[in-house]
Amino acid sequence: MENALYLQHIAASGHAIAAAARKSLDAPVAACAPWNVADLLWHVGEVHLFWESIAASGAMDPTQVVRASRPTNADMIQWYEAGVDAIVETLTRLDPEQPVWTWTGPQTVSWIIRRMAHETAIHAWDAQWAAGMRPTINAELASDGIDEFVYVMTPHMREGQPIVGGSVHIHCTDVAGEWLLTPGDGLELIATREHAKGSVAMRGSAEDLLLVLWRRSPLEIVEVIGNEGVAERFLLRSDLD
Repeated sequence: MENALYLQHIAASGHAIAAAARKSLDAPVAACAPWNVADLLWHVGEVHLFWESIAASGAMDPTQVVRASRPTNADMIQWYEAGVDAIVETLTRLDPEQPVWTWTGPQTVSWIIRRMAHETAIHAWDAQWAAGMRPTINAELASDGIDEFVYVMTPHMREGQPIVGGSVHIHCTDVAGEWLLTPGDGLELIATREHAKGSVAMRGSAEDLLLVLWRRSPLEIVEVIGNEGVAERFLLRSDLD
């Protein structure tokens, strides 16, 4: 996916969060319990501010970033929307190949652009769900989000998780996208983009698969073929906090 499309998604998802928040800042956010919508806005706004600061300054040390103070609920939406506009403006004007600090992957502005597109999209889903809306995630963005999850989020494990105990095949049924994760040394999973048989296969729309991976939806909403226990252990391993 091109950077211009990621930037469009950051802007659209970012302002969708604000629109949902206007319905109620006190509504609970089920996927991020015990947060309410105000907490969600603060989290996403703080994340946007952090990465905008990293990109704008070209920092190679995250400790150089000055953290914001949480605004009052009365000022929260205005503060948050200003941050959405700021990160989109900054990431649009910078060279995507400019070196910056990132916690994994290529240490360039392009990594931040992609990460923020997916961070903002999944939290837009959270905010809209909390507001009683029927959120959707663009299928192409969702497929790319699965790819990011497989290569960026899967290596970061929660403590105390057991080995997955098999290989996992993920297959989008509405747009292009297939991945195979096979056990490596110890708890490692090795990811490849291919059509291949795994101990378990998870098949469904890109959006449904992404929501299952991010633990927003139950495994039951996608087709599971093979060892369901492997799928369940795989879904529990990633540290999404």
